[in-house]
Amino acid sequence: MPASDTQVSVESVGRLERRMTLRLPAERLENQVGGRLREIARTARIKGFRPGKVPTKVVEQRYGQQVRAEVLDGLLREGFDEAVRDNALRIAGNPRIEPADADAGAGELSYVATFELVPEFGEIDVTKLQVVRHSAEVAEADIDRMIENLRQQRRSWSAVTRPAREGDAVDVETWSQAGDERLPAQGVERGVDVIGSGAMLPEIEAALTGMSAGEEKSIEVVFPEQWRVPQLAGRTVQVHLKAEQVSEPVLPEVDPAFIRSFGVKSGELAQFRTEIRNNLERELKGALMNRLRREVGEQLVAAYAEVELPPRLVEQEARGMAQQALQQARQQGQQIAALPDNAHEPFLDAARKRVLVGLLVGEVARRNELRLDPKRLNELLRLIASTYEEPQQVIELYRNDPQLMSGLQARAMEEQVIDWIAERAQHTEQALTFQEAIGP
Repeated sequence: MPASDTQVSVESVGRLERRMTLRLPAERLENQVGGRLREIARTARIKGFRPGKVPTKVVEQRYGQQVRAEVLDGLLREGFDEAVRDNALRIAGNPRIEPADADAGAGELSYVATFELVPEFGEIDVTKLQVVRHSAEVAEADIDRMIENLRQQRRSWSAVTRPAREGDAVDVETWSQAGDERLPAQGVERGVDVIGSGAMLPEIEAALTGMSAGEEKSIEVVFPEQWRVPQLAGRTVQVHLKAEQVSEPVLPEVDPAFIRSFGVKSGELAQFRTEIRNNLERELKGALMNRLRREVGEQLVAAYAEVELPPRLVEQEARGMAQQALQQARQQGQQIAALPDNAHEPFLDAARKRVLVGLLVGEVARRNELRLDPKRLNELLRLIASTYEEPQQVIELYRNDPQLMSGLQARAMEEQVIDWIAERAQHTEQALTFQEAIGP
């Protein structure tokens, strides 16, 4: 049966929120479920039965619940999408579809879809926007700096008898006295600090500077309020230090063996520098796009700040941002339990801006009939893949995963629209160095 046998009614429950009731014949669902189960029965391989000879009841027990859920979801999505087209609705975010509270009529299934609409933006004249377009190039000095960074990554250490200075590694033993409490209660904690790396608090790194192997000292340290050790957080503590060993870095020569270790099979310096330049140019391209996205986004937010936004969509975005912040904090070693229900509230302002820009970008694309350029999508995919050791595997991963590819298409389309807006806006050019461009 066509989707038109689904009965649909739409009502307003707010300026931007709508409620759609969908009623479809139960017979239609059962017919499609039965047909799908019969298809499965012809090919299913279940232990104890020959292929194609599995009893219907066994197939129903094994696959019935999953098939029923998939068919029902498909029918509801089909009816919803048709109703959206028929009523010329522009949806913001994803609908929430749930069984209706009220009983459906005999032989009917009834569901309610709650969703929000894209607000009315009125005229969107991007030529009035003032955008700064940044430009930068990769210089030979940037390649030299990257080679030096790579040497630092491959450095080894050699023990010295002189006092420690910036850049040296100090094997250090520590214990702390916080009031009447000693941490650790017995013994010491051992670690290695490269002076100047920021791995330890500035007061501790300053104290290690000038110490020689075997030397000890005690210093007073004020620990931050959010310190990872609760007994020390926000307190003034006596920290005892003992330098066990001081080592200076030994950097490798940029010879063929060093160059080959980064995948340049020829071992030639010229080719190594070319590879580095290509990588830096890809990084620079991404950084300049991020700057342009921020520039255009800030202008759009300023121009359309008064537009009412879908509240549920904003809340969802804020909750997603709070969840990302939680994950980052955990990755940094912070012990944080589940988020409280109001944890998203500090992110609401940023979420509103992000939602506003996203809706405006989508509206610009719709009004100007912009379509995703396949070349741009492929370039973005290659850019992402190039940051991994096996680029081709990453490309295949994206091409075989609809969810990953959908996210990539959305990002590529956003960048394409941002470029389109920037080209038509009033803009000024500002040249940056490579370091400035990739910086915050």
